[in-house]
Amino acid sequence: MTIREFQAVIRRMYHDKDAARGVEGTFMWLTEEIGELATALRSGTHEEQALEFADVFAWLATIANVVEVDLEAAIARKYGGGCPGCGQLSCTCPDAEKP
Repeated sequence: MTIREFQAVIRRMYHDKDAARGVEGTFMWLTEEIGELATALRSGTHEEQALEFADVFAWLATIANVVEVDLEAAIARKYGGGCPGCGQLSCTCPDAEKP
């Protein structure tokens, strides 16, 4: 499944609820899922970690749907040519700098 296909599946399943909840409420759900991922990374099994990664990605896709952002296109635009900082496929940015 591509990122675009995944985003479309999430849209079909949840868009009406998500749009009614709005960006702020949906973002709160994303932050809760990030907390659950943090817990799984500290003390969860590999399977629990995988499921939490999926939940975080689903909520990210949900917010993108609410604000009409095509995640696949945004990712390709920002990262498709390499690191946004140095432009290399293998980042050469100093460790102290983002990314």
